[in-house]
Amino acid sequence: MSGHRWAARAAAGAAAVALTVTGGTLAQADDDIDTLPAEEIAERARDALLDARSLHLSARGSVGATGEEGSVDLTLDREGNCAGGVDMGDDGSVEIVKRGDDVWLKPDAVFWKNHVPIGGSTFDKILDGRYMKAGADDPRMLEVTEFCDLDTFRELMTDNAGDADFDGLTKGARTEVNGAPTVPVTRAEGGERVTAYVAAEGTPYPVRITVRGGDEEGTVDFSGFDRPVPTATPSADETVDITALLGRSIKPV
Repeated sequence: MSGHRWAARAAAGAAAVALTVTGGTLAQADDDIDTLPAEEIAERARDALLDARSLHLSARGSVGATGEEGSVDLTLDREGNCAGGVDMGDDGSVEIVKRGDDVWLKPDAVFWKNHVPIGGSTFDKILDGRYMKAGADDPRMLEVTEFCDLDTFRELMTDNAGDADFDGLTKGARTEVNGAPTVPVTRAEGGERVTAYVAAEGTPYPVRITVRGGDEEGTVDFSGFDRPVPTATPSADETVDITALLGRSIKPV
């Protein structure tokens, strides 16, 4: 599986996890979260997440029944800009930058070896530490452009909002996540335990979601809400045109 396809699955998984413990009313910042029932905390957390114009997503763990291990570290916005990377452990890593109509990818040598066993080492030598550059409309970049867009993430949540079920949510005592006070809301079902840690001060964003048990295990951290995606892009001497490197084939890398 390519790095960007793993990342797309991880991002989709993060959205599904958020949906599992959240619902939908207007997010408010003037309530004492501790006094609210678990269901209302979850509802407000979901809407706060949907209202964000940009955010930083850090996901780590396994995705799907295959148990693939990896991590995604990505800042993205509703305009489709993003910057970050995907680390698949022994299967390699890929740095990603998308700005406007352009996309840059920089796979490491391990990625080329594992995902392009025939010719991958040659591509790695040609790139020599540089990025592949392509247009955002290049069919080979479709999955990158989709998961780089925060609106794709939001659609995954809103399209499935009717599936949200608030029965069985429990609220825990205040605890800190990355030094900030949060209130945990947990659902335990079928051997799987999903917990959303909701900010107890200010806008009730879900700042961490953990999944334990079941097919997927991991942690998703959300931060940097409404902060802009870094605007820096690789310079011309740091890039190689993807068509020059891979030809005009539309087969995903």
